[in-house]
Amino acid sequence: MTESDKNLQERAYAEVKKYEQQVKADPYRQSFHLMPPVGLLNDPNGWIQWDGVYHMFYQWNPFETGHGAKFWGHYSSTDMVNWKEEPIALAPSEWYEKNGCYSGSAVDYDGKLALIYTGNVKDEQGNRHSYQCLATSEDGVHFEKHGPVIDEMPEGYTAHIRDPKVWKENGRWYLVIGAQTADEQGQALLYASDDLKAWELKGPIAGAGIGFMKSFGYMWECPDLFSLDEKDVLIVSPQGLEPEGMFYQNVYQAGYFIGETNLEQPIFHHGEFRELDRGFEFYAPQTTVDEKGRRILVGWMGVPEQNEEDHPTIANRWVHCLTIPRELRHEEGKLIQKPIEELQQLRQSQGLDETITVYNEETILEEKQAAPLELSFNGLESISDKCQWTFRGGTRLVYDKEEQLITLERTHVKTWETEKRQCRVDLLDELHIYLDHSSIEIFVNDGEEVFTARIFPDPSNQSVTIRSSEPTTMHVKTWHLA
Repeated sequence: MTESDKNLQERAYAEVKKYEQQVKADPYRQSFHLMPPVGLLNDPNGWIQWDGVYHMFYQWNPFETGHGAKFWGHYSSTDMVNWKEEPIALAPSEWYEKNGCYSGSAVDYDGKLALIYTGNVKDEQGNRHSYQCLATSEDGVHFEKHGPVIDEMPEGYTAHIRDPKVWKENGRWYLVIGAQTADEQGQALLYASDDLKAWELKGPIAGAGIGFMKSFGYMWECPDLFSLDEKDVLIVSPQGLEPEGMFYQNVYQAGYFIGETNLEQPIFHHGEFRELDRGFEFYAPQTTVDEKGRRILVGWMGVPEQNEEDHPTIANRWVHCLTIPRELRHEEGKLIQKPIEELQQLRQSQGLDETITVYNEETILEEKQAAPLELSFNGLESISDKCQWTFRGGTRLVYDKEEQLITLERTHVKTWETEKRQCRVDLLDELHIYLDHSSIEIFVNDGEEVFTARIFPDPSNQSVTIRSSEPTTMHVKTWHLA
C-alpha cells in the first residue's frame, strides 16, 4: 500500500526544515545554480516557459543523498536568474509510481500546464514496470494526477522505458522516449496522439538497428527531439559507451545527433554522435523554446554512479545541482552553447577590464573573493605556445597551441589525484567562464566547446591566476556575481 500524497509531502517538508540551517551553512552551497533544499537532485524535468513564467522541475529525493523513490521538485522564475521555490509538484503516492515519479516533460495543454512523466514500479522480486503518466495544473503549481496514458510495454523491449519528451507538430502530439531492447540495446521510441491521452506507438526512430546504426550503448535515457535552425536535433544520454581516446570518459554520456526526421515512417537520418560537454559532470539535459524563440538547455551537473558518494556536500545532507541555462544554436553541423543573456543581471560589480601581458610567473587575477565570479578572456589567438589558468588552487585549464589541445584538470575529492578531460580546437581565441562556490562552467570560442565540472577547493582559497610559457597579451574582464 502506498503512502498518501499529503503524508509524503509533509515528511519531505519536515526533512527540509530539519536540515535547513546545516544545508545553508555549507561553504560549497552554490550562489546562482539551482540545488535541492535537502537530499539529492538529478535530472531537470518539465522545463518550460508557460504563461510567461519559466518552470524548472527536477528529480528529487528529499530523504537521503542517494537515489530512491523520486519526487518532482519545482522552481519558477520570470527571468531564469531569480528563482522561487514552489510546492512539490509530484510525490510517488500512487500505485503506478510507487517507486518514483521519474523524468518527463511539460507542455501547454488547452491552457493547462501538463506534465508527462514515467511512473516507476518494482515488485517484491525487483521486477520493474514503467507507466507513462499525465498530471495537469490550472495554476502551474498544484497538479492533478490522471494516471497512466501509456501502460503497455511494447513487445521486444525490457521494462527500461522512461523519460518521455512531448511536443506538438502539425496538430498532433508526439512523444519520444528512451528504451532498451530485449537484447539490451539502446533506442529511442516514437509515439503519437491526438489528445495527449491515447497514444499510438509509431516505432523506434533512432538507435541500435535503425538505419546504419549498430550497437551504441545498452540504454538511451532522456531523449529530446526538436528542430533548430532548419535542422533536426536528437539529444540523448546513452549508457554503456566505452572510452575512445579523449571521448566518452565519464561513466555515462550526454550528446546529440543532427539530421532530418520523418515522423510518419518513422526514422531519423543523422550524422555522428557528438558529446555536448567535455567536462566531468553533465548528464540528462533537457531543452525548451521560450517566447523569444530561443532553444534553451539545462543539464544535470552530475553523472549517475560517478563518484556521487564522494561529494563533500553529503556531510551536510545535500548533493548535486543544475547547470546554468544555455541558448543553443546550430552552426556548420554542430551545436553551439552560450550562456543566456539574462545572466548578466548577476553582475554586482566590475573587476578587471584591461589588457594584460602574462608570462611564466603567475599573474594573480583574483585573490580574496573569487567565487562567485564571471570571467572573459579575449585575444587568445596571440598565445604562441602554452597557457594555463588556475582556479582556487586545485582546478587548471591548460591550452597547448601546437597540439591544438585544451585540458581541464582537477583534484579528485577523495583520492587527491589529478584527473583530466580534454578536447581539440583549431585555435583558441576566447574563453567565457562562470565560477561558483563548487562548480566551474567554461565556454570555449563563444560556445564551440563547453567544460562543466563540480569542484571542491579549500573554501579559503579564492585565487585565480594565469601564466604562459611565452609572453602573451590578452584582454581580461571579470565581474563579481550575486
